[in-house]
Amino acid sequence: MQKRKLGRDGLEVSAIGLGCMGMSFAYGPPPDKQAMITLLRSAVERGVTFFDTAEVYGPFTNEELVGEALFPIRDQVVIATKFGFALDTKGGSGWVGLNSRPSHIREVAEASLKRLKIDVIDLFYQHRVDPEVPIEEVAGAVKELIREGKVRHFGLSEAAAPTIRRAHAVQPVAALQSEYSLWTRTLESEVLPTLQELGIGLVSYSPLGRGFLTGKIDESTTFEKSDFRANLPRFAPEARKANQALVDLLSALGARKKATAAQIALAWLLAQKPWIVPIPGTTKLARLSENIGAAELVLSTDDLSELERAAAKITVQGARYPENLERLTSR
Repeated sequence: MQKRKLGRDGLEVSAIGLGCMGMSFAYGPPPDKQAMITLLRSAVERGVTFFDTAEVYGPFTNEELVGEALFPIRDQVVIATKFGFALDTKGGSGWVGLNSRPSHIREVAEASLKRLKIDVIDLFYQHRVDPEVPIEEVAGAVKELIREGKVRHFGLSEAAAPTIRRAHAVQPVAALQSEYSLWTRTLESEVLPTLQELGIGLVSYSPLGRGFLTGKIDESTTFEKSDFRANLPRFAPEARKANQALVDLLSALGARKKATAAQIALAWLLAQKPWIVPIPGTTKLARLSENIGAAELVLSTDDLSELERAAAKITVQGARYPENLERLTSR
């Protein structure tokens, strides 16, 4: 697979990475652990070198899964994980707030290293900006971990342009991880130009709209209670019905290009900037192969123009998150 660089300090990853969250968290009952280990190792065999996890996914179980699966092939992969949440480790309810105090960042790093079975975290993101801790202190804490050899590169997630600039002035930011796709384009006005100027990569999570842009979900789809999409405004039945127009657009172009809607969505992202790396998640080998295939799909200038013109006529319905979660973004 082709490689792409994130930031200016030599972090090179596969053009398409693998988001691992859904293998143990958020999308209903977790799949069989051994099957997920096989999937992770199969991804490496197919050229994927970039794997994304976080302590909050589980909590902890996703990092443990990724660590066990990739331990034998550690030298072939780049592992990204995240800090920034206060976790309820006794009640098992997941996160209970934000915590990016420098002492906590260090604690998370040490614990993540053990769960991931690695000596150094390749990319360490602040999962969400903590308004109680100046971003300069956060960047300084990660800078110290980099100096000690426990972290290689610093990242942010869902941060606003001014925050990115302030952090980058203390410790160069290699990548911003934020949602970006044909149905979530809020980054385009301020954040993408800032990343371009500063030489920071973009890691696009949910590049397939949490599965919606694959065409496998419609207004009649039902979600299990443990699937967090059941609580997202954009996945309400009426929103799904309205947003089907975007899937139809991708499917129509895919039919002409002998590609799936998902592959068109990923190829569109790859065509936007050479420093954008999508990390679609999946628990199925067939979907993994489908997603990887998007890296070889070339959209012409005419294809991209057609998508832009048609997408401009479609107003995506529904907020990304409920209000309490949306407040955690774009800070």
